[in-house]
Amino acid sequence: MMCLLGSNFVGRGAAISRSFCPCNSLPVANDNEAQAEEADKPSLANNKQDWKSKSKGSTQLKRWSRVRALRSPSARSRFDKARVATDTAIIPSCPISRDDGNYSDEENLTSGKAIFVVSDGTGWTGEHSVNAALGQFEHCLADRGCAVNTHLFSGIDEVDRLLEIIMQAAKEEALLLYTLAEASMAEAAKRGCELWGVPYTDILGPTTEAIARHLGVAPLGVPRGKSPLSKQYFKTIEAVEFTIKQDDGAVPQNLHKADLVLVGVSRTSKTPLSTYLAQKGYKVANVPLVLGLNPPKELYEIDQDKIFGLIINPVILQAIRLARANTLGLQPQSSTTNYSEMDHIRRELDYAKKFYAQNPGWPVIEVTGKAIEETAAVVLRIYHEKKQKYEMPRISKRY
Repeated sequence: MMCLLGSNFVGRGAAISRSFCPCNSLPVANDNEAQAEEADKPSLANNKQDWKSKSKGSTQLKRWSRVRALRSPSARSRFDKARVATDTAIIPSCPISRDDGNYSDEENLTSGKAIFVVSDGTGWTGEHSVNAALGQFEHCLADRGCAVNTHLFSGIDEVDRLLEIIMQAAKEEALLLYTLAEASMAEAAKRGCELWGVPYTDILGPTTEAIARHLGVAPLGVPRGKSPLSKQYFKTIEAVEFTIKQDDGAVPQNLHKADLVLVGVSRTSKTPLSTYLAQKGYKVANVPLVLGLNPPKELYEIDQDKIFGLIINPVILQAIRLARANTLGLQPQSSTTNYSEMDHIRRELDYAKKFYAQNPGWPVIEVTGKAIEETAAVVLRIYHEKKQKYEMPRISKRY
């Protein structure tokens, strides 16, 4: 197994812990050294339980994928160079763990470097920022060269609770990253980390201050998720409802109401991509391309600038369809359908390519090896380029 990812949520203000590449062979100080180190640091009050006793690891473990690092020759070259650098460094040996479900929760949450993410809201900003940054260390994480545990503390709106987390970070020698909208809480986090010798970074503050200077307006200091319901919120709800109703070619009469229309053969990520875009406030419809069947006539009657074609590598598509068939309990060998047969898949993709060629105004996006977020970014960039006709490509949104 290349890498493990565990998670657990323990109520409001508690930690969501994620363990990247847990390694049982990481060096651990002996008991005397550990006791000496603990004696030099202030301890929590006796009436406070240790944080670890509150946070239990999850048995739901996932693999850390190396696909992103290996999907292109240039990326593979960077990966190989980074791997060589990692292999030549002094790194403890780390045996390969098997995905048999028998793991120690304590090992998953304690091995490796700890990163604490503290938020006074939902923690979405901090969590996604850290995940994006960790993506730059795939060469190390995927090969188990370095182990990282992330712990998310959301809904932290009291100084006392914040200081408890900082003291625990000091105890575990963790890096503390925070997104605290209220200035007093952010200042308390900064002073607490400096007092306890905890390395820290304010993720949200510098950006908020820069925008405040640019606009000449003071920020509200309201945590994300605690602001009043806005027009954008209801617009997003409406977009999600529309997208669900328009899934898989349903109600083609409503295609003209969609902001975006996705076209592609089965299992080219049309539905998850539509759902992701809907959560950004876009009404999305998706239309399947089926060999031998003509698309709905409404597809040609709507604004062609909002239609996007999706294409995928046939080998990857076959693997996805086989996995889908297995999930549904179908046996490809005994099935009467040719849904996952390579010859049929190639005919479907050839049909899709010819169909796209007949509609040259539709951008065709290769989704092989791309995350949903990456494909969505390409779709939105092209959509906004066409809509706004900017000389410099961009994704625009008015607030």
